[in-house]
Amino acid sequence: MKHPLAGQPVPKSQLADIPELISAYYDLQPDPHNPLQRVAFGTSGHRGSSLKKSFNEAHVLAITQAVCEYRQEKKITGPIYIGMDTHALSIPAQKTAVRVCAANGMKVCIAAEGEYTPTPLVSFAILRHNDDYPDTADGIVITPSHNPPEDGGFKYNPPNGGPADTDVTSVIEKRANEILENGLKEVRQMTYEAALQSGLVAEYDFITPYVKALGEILDIEAIKASKLRLGADPLGGSAIGVYKKIKELYDLDMDVINPYVDPTFSFMTLDHDGKIRMDCSSPYAMASLVELKDRYDLAFGNDTDADRHGIVTPIGGLMNPNHYLSVAIWYLFTHRAQWPEALKIGKTLVSSAMIDRVADEIGREIYEVPVGFKWFVDGLYEGWLGFGGEESAGASFLRSDAKVWSTDKDGIIMNLLAAEIKAVTGEDPATIYARFEEKFGKSYYARIDAPATPEQKAILKALNPSQITTDTLGGEKIEGVFTNAPGNGAPIGGLKLVTAHGWVAMRPSGTEDIYKIYAESFLSEAHLETIQREAQKIVSSLFEEKQ
Repeated sequence: MKHPLAGQPVPKSQLADIPELISAYYDLQPDPHNPLQRVAFGTSGHRGSSLKKSFNEAHVLAITQAVCEYRQEKKITGPIYIGMDTHALSIPAQKTAVRVCAANGMKVCIAAEGEYTPTPLVSFAILRHNDDYPDTADGIVITPSHNPPEDGGFKYNPPNGGPADTDVTSVIEKRANEILENGLKEVRQMTYEAALQSGLVAEYDFITPYVKALGEILDIEAIKASKLRLGADPLGGSAIGVYKKIKELYDLDMDVINPYVDPTFSFMTLDHDGKIRMDCSSPYAMASLVELKDRYDLAFGNDTDADRHGIVTPIGGLMNPNHYLSVAIWYLFTHRAQWPEALKIGKTLVSSAMIDRVADEIGREIYEVPVGFKWFVDGLYEGWLGFGGEESAGASFLRSDAKVWSTDKDGIIMNLLAAEIKAVTGEDPATIYARFEEKFGKSYYARIDAPATPEQKAILKALNPSQITTDTLGGEKIEGVFTNAPGNGAPIGGLKLVTAHGWVAMRPSGTEDIYKIYAESFLSEAHLETIQREAQKIVSSLFEEKQ
């Protein structure tokens, strides 16, 4: 249900108390026996709030020590690149991480003068180092992504540059919680000043090498020659310095909107539920930029760590992420002459089936995986996946010569790709997508969330196809029942049913006491609603059976 203030400016009474938030980071101690206060790695690292005792100095001390021990065990001897976004808890958390890494004898690279560092730039730096030097590097990104201002987050990226898979995060999570339970006695740490003077901490320019290399993955000259009027809104996040450097180096006609850091994010408009959330795929959070759409040929935004994209066009306003993914895939696989014919298209199983229709049209194979960008890392790193994208506006792709660029989501290149598409084709990405609907049918797509107890979430996660007794969905014969992803065979942690003109996926949330129903119809809004109702009945019957 939409909040009455969704899309409206943030009331001053709702702004975070930053001094209280930072004080709580140091002063409040989590209870390691309380499940809500333990270290828990979801699809994008550990997230929480200092006020709720779920993201405090104790958590960062324990996680960083666990990362250092993991590095030692795996003989990762190169530098660890540490970046951070603009959330209020990111600066103290980065300093905590640096203190522990240095005390463990690790070489650390951080941005000069407290500069903020987007997730994709950390991935880029890791891959660049490992391509040039024999000692292996990895990284940490201090970010809760698009979460509210009160939150903090911690992500670990191993030497492949991408988000760590569960075989890594489960080890780090387990060890971090052991350290918490032991009262942090095993944490090696020194003062931040001592760390800076240790000779182990070096300043590193994350931005310039990344921006200078953009011509290797995008047709920057075409964008420049087109003289497009561009608007870039980092939503007060870590991409501010990147867009400033892009404008400086390439002399683009581009405004950088909200080019300042405000940890309260007071310039935002409220999201659908009335919370401040820097979600560049939300029309409510992006309302301010959408209002400016007619000033620009193209505008775009990023979340605070710039791993997500949001495309705003004069014709369509904020594009649905699924729509833009379809356009980006079509364009890349028809305009990258050096890309081998065997390159595959990566999509999550809850992304739009429009992508499948586009892939079939251009003769490319789909690689469908469970939710989470980590499933695309190997394909991008090894160069057999040309593109990997997920429905939540996260994607990355290969360089023009089909070599790896980043193995984490990169909202910056996805935004600039929209400018390239407009510059090269002369068409608005929203216009291109409209042609897909004329050819393949209109997509009706939605996600709904419903409350679920931990026991109910466990039931959904452990589903097997034999438990589905119906053979129809939305009046059509069910053609596929999946509890494992078709692309890599990995468990999806739920269930997906597919028919000729629709599909539904049901899975528990990894971070909240809810389950999610993703559904799509290529027939009508009414058909979509029928699919959703029938999916809810299926879930309810499964819960009742276990009572």
